[in-house]
Amino acid sequence: MRAFPVRLPSGARYWTVLDEDLAVVPVADGFLRQVRFGRDGAESTTKSYAHSIALFLRWCARTGRTWQAGAGQLGLFMTWLAHAGPAASGAGASSSGLVLAGPGAIPARGARRVNGVLTAVRGMVVHAVAAGQASGDLVALLYEIADDRDLPGAARGEDGRMGWRLRARHRLQEPETPVDRATDEEIVALLGACLSARDRLIVLLMARAGLRRGELCGLRRSDVHLLADSRPLGCEVARAHLHVVRRADNPNGAWAKSRRQRAVPLDFLVVQAFDTYALERMTIPRAAGGDFLLVNLFRGPVGAPMRPRAVGDLLAAASRRAGLATAVTPHQLRHAFGSSAADAGCGIDVVADLLGHASVSSSQVYVHPDPGRLRAAVDAVPSPREQAGVTW
Repeated sequence: MRAFPVRLPSGARYWTVLDEDLAVVPVADGFLRQVRFGRDGAESTTKSYAHSIALFLRWCARTGRTWQAGAGQLGLFMTWLAHAGPAASGAGASSSGLVLAGPGAIPARGARRVNGVLTAVRGMVVHAVAAGQASGDLVALLYEIADDRDLPGAARGEDGRMGWRLRARHRLQEPETPVDRATDEEIVALLGACLSARDRLIVLLMARAGLRRGELCGLRRSDVHLLADSRPLGCEVARAHLHVVRRADNPNGAWAKSRRQRAVPLDFLVVQAFDTYALERMTIPRAAGGDFLLVNLFRGPVGAPMRPRAVGDLLAAASRRAGLATAVTPHQLRHAFGSSAADAGCGIDVVADLLGHASVSSSQVYVHPDPGRLRAAVDAVPSPREQAGVTW
């Protein structure tokens, strides 16, 4: 069992799962097509799901189970996932599904990865049940009825009453780790190491507007409104901002993850960077035209829209020039924006809307206060003697 990319005659792409005879696995393919075309999901989402489902089907085949039987024994699959390294779980591994892990063995996969695989498997099973490919009894083995008291307040109903939801039966507790964000010092160092106005704009759009690299490379000039009043353009959003729009026809493969279009306000630093970049771009005739905002300026084909992968390469090169110990990634800049917005007192609903999160629970990781703010809060609490008015 292995994940495999598929390109349809229309040009649309998604990932599927092939068996040992290189035949498409129908139950996996039906679900992955639904994710890509029925839900308008990203190709990268089907890639992640396909690799996860291939792991599950590989385990079923090597342990002599049907996928239906395996879906009813996810606890055993979780143990295998945690301890089966590439030598045992890879597509080219031996046919044996036996995994021996002694006391103190280092897990092959962390809780976050295991939970991600289980999410894909549950999605495939539920889709198979809906399509009549499996018994409905499997759903009860995957989910249990739970209340919503463990959800953030913004994710619960406004009436304050307790609600009910389906909760996955199989899920590992993920350790709570601080957000892996770029520090302010790293962002300043990156800006100083950029070799062009375009590169500085890229850094600022991720660090000051929270854009994903797919959203960044998919921007068109028409998405950017820098006027104080954009109503003459038919836009009711006030002041400088840009619109993040999902488009399926970007030739550079850029893809906005969120289905919902959102407007992101821009501050003075970003607006100034736009002006400088516009002047720089005008000096390169082959790059002056075209509707894509970010284009190749110094490498061929000049004027072509930048690819998302080029953003990571750009940051890695700038990190080396800045003398940083480790390269700053695009997502670390996005995390920096989310953390800074939360530390500035923005509500979780505002952070979620700025970052384009479908659920406010995805933004929960940013609302943990900075340690400096925690220290300031403790120092601001008056002592008992001060509260009692005692001066001695």
